[in-house]
Order: sequence, then C-alpha cells, then structure tokens
Amino acid sequence: MIGLWDTTGNEVVKALAAERRSAGGVASGMALTLIVVVDEKRVREAEAAATIAAAAHPCRLLVVVRTDIERDRNRLDAEIVVGGRLGPCEAVVMRMYGRLALHAESVVMPLLVPDVPVVTWWHGEPPAEIATDFLGVVADRRITDTAQAADPIAALRQRAHDYAPGDTDLAWTRITPWRTLVAGAFDTTEAKVTEASVVAPAHDPTAALMCGWLASRLGISPRWKHSDQFPRMREVQLHCANGDELTLTREDSVATFRRTGQEDRQLPLVRRPLGDELAEELRRLDADQVYAEALGTIAGVTGLEQRPATRVHVWKDPATADRAEAGVTAHAGTSDRR
Repeated sequence: MIGLWDTTGNEVVKALAAERRSAGGVASGMALTLIVVVDEKRVREAEAAATIAAAAHPCRLLVVVRTDIERDRNRLDAEIVVGGRLGPCEAVVMRMYGRLALHAESVVMPLLVPDVPVVTWWHGEPPAEIATDFLGVVADRRITDTAQAADPIAALRQRAHDYAPGDTDLAWTRITPWRTLVAGAFDTTEAKVTEASVVAPAHDPTAALMCGWLASRLGISPRWKHSDQFPRMREVQLHCANGDELTLTREDSVATFRRTGQEDRQLPLVRRPLGDELAEELRRLDADQVYAEALGTIAGVTGLEQRPATRVHVWKDPATADRAEAGVTAHAGTSDRR
C-alpha cells in the first residue's frame, strides 16, 4: 500500500504504475474500471462491497470521495492498494478537497484501464441528472441506488426521466430473486394472469419496480397494497384466468409459495450482501431493456430503450447553484413582505 498526501494526479499515476510492477501477475487481466462515488462516512462500506464484486470481476477500483468543495485550497490525498486488502483488484482511493472535487475527472481519466468498459457506481443519494457528473458521462454502465434517496419513489421517477441505455439501479437488482421465483411459477402452466397485487411499504422502490415489471410483462395494472408492518416488500399475489391464485410471501430469508390445489412450498429468498448485488450488475455491460421497460411503466415514460446511449456533459457548479437558489428565496421573502 502507498499513501500520498497533498499530492497531484501525476504522482498518483506514477505510484500506481510502481505498485503494479511490484505486484506482477496480481495486477493483470483487469476486466473493467469501476468508479465509486461515495461520501467519507461510507467509504469502508463501499470498499467492502467492491471487494466482493472484484472477486468475480477483477477490476481497477477508483474510489472518489468529494469533501468540502467550499475550501479555499485544493487538495488531493490518495491511497493505492494493489492485490491487498481489497482483493484481486488495483484500487486507488482518492479524497478530493476544495474545487478539485468538482473536477474529479482530471484525476480519474488518466487512471482508467485502456480498452475496457467503465462502470460508475454512486454509493449514496443518486444525482438528479447524471449528465452533470462527468464520471457518469464517461461510463458505459451507470449504477445508482434510489433506496439511498430521501424519497425513493420520486428518485425512481427521476431516473426514468434522466434515463439513458446503460443505466441501472440496485433497487432493480434486489428483486432479481423475486422475479426468478415468480417467473418460475409459470413453468408448469400457461394460464393468463388477470390481476396482481404487491404488499410493501409505500416508500419501497423494489415494490415500485416489481409493479412496473409485472405491468410491462403481463399487460395488467398491479395493485400496490401499502403496509408499514414490514420493512420491505412482503408479498406478491397473482390471480389467473383459470381461477388459480399464486402467492409468494417472504418471511425472513424464506419465501412460502402457495398455489391453488397444491401444497405450500418453502423457497430460499435471502437478502444478499451489497457486494453480491454489485457483482450481479457487473456481469452485464449492455443495456438492460427489461429494467428500462419496468422503469418507464411506473414513471409513465415510454421509449426509454430508444434513447441515445451516450450523454453530453453538462457543467453544473453546485456551489453557484446553491447561492442562486438562496438568492431567489431571499428575493421571494422580500417581495412577500412588500
């Protein structure tokens, strides 16, 4: 491990090259570059998840921690780890202070592995518009997590309006086991589903995406039964044209599958670690059309999969935007007093 304090991007590139030479074979065969954008308080959590994902997808891990953009003096601290505590990957953890944090690409771009895909993952509240973050624009695949937002359902709708092929969300990844079990229930029947319902909290983005998936696949309008008795999605129920009723109910890490005329079955439905969810998304680097259809359905937006896959960077200075918003608010307050 190499620690560089108050350094430059050029020094980071040199130090990484030196570590790669000393690591030898450990540093070969990178499948992708994974950029992680995260707050300081969640760096260790992101590193733990990336370590699990890197075991299946050897990568160069670039962790970007943006801190105190209002600081007068720019500063870059970096930690370089090759084949160490973060598993079979080359990792650079960069803490950026001051205005440098708004231009993270100036440090990140020279560190991208040549000729391999780039994935950007925001471990925290997702950006309102990915085009305003160059680290998202440069990526082939972009992973957000609307569960981290203050209003997850509103964040999902924003993801639909801001969507470009290559986007995905970990709320979608979390319902993969649910979708697998529901789809498997139709291996032995061709009965048409006429009604569906989902029992989950009102703020659960996984439930929203499940409703969107059922609607886009089955051509129905599922009912979302809000319940605060459970922390996450509890049950999916389907009614078929032949009178059969199929119910999948989760209890801890086990799901009970009930079907008219058959005995109940116990099926595994384990909540996976964050690293396993991330690893699943790194398996595919093309656009997820099924996710786009489900997302568009719940947001009432069509044609997501036909949008251009590339974005044009839109520069946005959050400090300036905050000051402008404060000025507008102050002006409105003065007008009200008049």
